[in-house]
Amino acid sequence: MRNIYLASHSKARKKLLKIFGLKFKILPGRIKEKRTRGNLSYAELVKRNALAKAEDVAAKVEKGIIIGADTIVVSDGKIFGKPKDLKAARLMLKQLSIRPQWVYTGIAIVDKDKQTSMLGYEKTKVYMDRLTDREISNYFACVSPLDKAGSFDIQGKGAFFIRRIEGCFYNVIGLPLRLLYRMFRETGIKVFSFVLMTACLCGLMSLTSGCSTEYNIATDKEEVFYYSTDKEVRLGESIAKAVDEKYKFVSDPLVQKRVEDIGKKIVSVCGRKDISYHFKVLDDEEVNAVSLPGGFVYINKGAIDKVANDDELAGVLAHEVGHIVARHSIKKLQAMMGYNLLRVLAVAIPQGGEVGSAADIAFTEIMLGYGREDELLADQLAARYTKLASYDPHGIITFLQKLQETDRRKPLQPKTYFKTHPYVPDRIRVVKQELGENINFSDYINIEETPHK
Repeated sequence: MRNIYLASHSKARKKLLKIFGLKFKILPGRIKEKRTRGNLSYAELVKRNALAKAEDVAAKVEKGIIIGADTIVVSDGKIFGKPKDLKAARLMLKQLSIRPQWVYTGIAIVDKDKQTSMLGYEKTKVYMDRLTDREISNYFACVSPLDKAGSFDIQGKGAFFIRRIEGCFYNVIGLPLRLLYRMFRETGIKVFSFVLMTACLCGLMSLTSGCSTEYNIATDKEEVFYYSTDKEVRLGESIAKAVDEKYKFVSDPLVQKRVEDIGKKIVSVCGRKDISYHFKVLDDEEVNAVSLPGGFVYINKGAIDKVANDDELAGVLAHEVGHIVARHSIKKLQAMMGYNLLRVLAVAIPQGGEVGSAADIAFTEIMLGYGREDELLADQLAARYTKLASYDPHGIITFLQKLQETDRRKPLQPKTYFKTHPYVPDRIRVVKQELGENINFSDYINIEETPHK
């Protein structure tokens, strides 16, 4: 296998290539990126910068393959690269939070042996929540923005400011992996054959306990999973460990016990008993909850403060348990992140850096939410489980209506419960259908009367 060089000192790009199994060496170029495009399009600008970096490194090596990349953020006709200092970073992030932005990444591949090169680019649209000066200060206290285009990291804490993305997630990190793979394939470079072969061999070796077709009791379908239940649990444990290390939990034991007691009642009637469930309360004022593979459920203190009674809280917890029963998170991760990255998490390889990076990316993917059908199925299961656990399933409806009314009066907040979920009338309709109740005209209207501003 020929030598591969990454012409970049970007930590994010290095981590992406490393955890996806690609063997390479770091050899940054000394080319200064151009940030004025003149008559060039934004795509041509990042491609030229990427090629300049790759060619600079190619001149220093005798043979091999060189990967060059360049990322810019464009908003309101202005180009944002890496900030020169914290003052510039603060101004940059404040401006980017006002309106949508486009992230452009150019990739250049130079084959020194064949004396050939190939260029490509990816663009992704990013919608960010409007940030206050205090939020930016708190963020910069945890994350250095100086090595990041646009001053934020979508794969880390910056993900909580991102309302929605349209396009490639990894492009926003700094290296669109699908584009890179396609470029290698089109140029005839078989550099990924080792990676793909490794994945296939690992898959074949683990057929009895890994990749298999299983009946999913939640979806009532035969589905393919790369991982056995044991490996799904280990994957969840790796992500949960990263969450536990980064976030603060409530100190009130009574709050924790309330959630655990209600959670256990939901679990006792749910459709999946082959795993242990864990319920934890994060000390965060935003109204949100999230579930991880293998039975891990996190709910924010803000969501608990918002519920009026145990029936509403049971509905929130049952929704997350529904995701776990249907294995929505593991299905999303195996579709979005690839075999090798999940293998790092499932096997829990001792190299802490690899596991930590993979866990951060996996948690971000889950926080970005599920598709409409997955969310509605979780609501349907929540109605079923709360009723079986002797809670009033109408608590799901009252909680949704309450949050909808509250959110209509203010902008969409970071980590909000509605950030990725379907419209409320759609969700209420599904709950009513599960309960066998009559559906009225308003239940078929999937458009909020007052959109988020």
